[in-house]
Amino acid sequence: MKKIIKIILLLAFTFSISIGQVFAVVKIKIGLLVPLTGKNSEIGQSIIKSTRLAINKINNPLIEIIPRDTQSNQKDTLRAAKELAELGIKIIIGPVFNENLIYLDELTDVTFLSITNKNNNFSKNIINAGINATSQLNTIKKFLELNEIKKTIFLTPDVNDQNEIKKAISASKIKIIKNYTYNTDPTKLTQQIEKITRYDIRKQNLEDEIVRLEKSNQSNKELLIERLKKRDTLGSVKFDSIIIADFDESLKSITTSLLYTDISPKKKYFITLNQWFDKSLLEEASAQPLYFPSINKKNYEAFSVEYFEKFNQYPNQLSFLSFDLVGLVYYLILQNNSIVDKEIFTKKTLFKGKVGIFEIKNNKINHILNFYKVENGEFKKIF
Repeated sequence: MKKIIKIILLLAFTFSISIGQVFAVVKIKIGLLVPLTGKNSEIGQSIIKSTRLAINKINNPLIEIIPRDTQSNQKDTLRAAKELAELGIKIIIGPVFNENLIYLDELTDVTFLSITNKNNNFSKNIINAGINATSQLNTIKKFLELNEIKKTIFLTPDVNDQNEIKKAISASKIKIIKNYTYNTDPTKLTQQIEKITRYDIRKQNLEDEIVRLEKSNQSNKELLIERLKKRDTLGSVKFDSIIIADFDESLKSITTSLLYTDISPKKKYFITLNQWFDKSLLEEASAQPLYFPSINKKNYEAFSVEYFEKFNQYPNQLSFLSFDLVGLVYYLILQNNSIVDKEIFTKKTLFKGKVGIFEIKNNKINHILNFYKVENGEFKKIF
């Protein structure tokens, strides 16, 4: 009997060792590069919390997030990335800021899912996972086609992002009449919008028509003149919709200038980029309806509530995206038979997250977004 017990104990011990080895082999480790100290530490801490929520949702003891501090600079980002690579980590979420990607091409065996929305990859081992301009323009393109809008102009601010916009216009193959670059200086902006909308010509057309009627023998000229005097301009513009690649107060300056030049959103489509449901837009009644592509509003609000209940503070936008990236990596690894390698980002795959649908192919991520409009003081989903 003692011999049998020894055999059973030996088998049990051997089995426990083999199980431990299996778990050690299939343990899924994901790196995380975020600023945990310094001026951007709040962003990093929020991302840490959101990835913790994601791990709890997945509820698999085999998955582990290992964070490191980038301190929001290039050299510390590289140092932290090397530490993670030395632990055998093949996939890292982060870094947050585009400028911190510059040295990461040294770590050729590691794939980085940068949270930036820029599309100018520094290396083949970096995948930009943010809500990029191409994804947004693909969604706008769908809206234009559904509504048979043929004549569209693009307004791009004269800032560092303008090359990104030009690349996105080309990549999305969206049909536009012209891309105008404008100076964001308020003292110059209105004058530029006047030129784009042919305001002086249309204003002169109105004055000329009033003079013509006054000199005419038309029986109802008094009524016609009275109606014309209530207008600001006379004549058409060469576009049906305007895509404005701007945000916050600069966006409002553009819409105000358009209204001044007698271009109304009631007659022409005002379309802009992802506004993350900026509530201040609800107060701009004169600039409504305003259309934009975006992440899923319902899911964003539900995530914000869950995050607040857990941490007693609201998340930032990057933490919402980071939550999905944990689920995305986990899903792709499972689809790849639990093998963690570069191949998982080359195959064409669709992943439905809270942000929306991720489209992965050839080491690139695009987002299939929803489309909304601001009207009557609320955000309304179009598709």
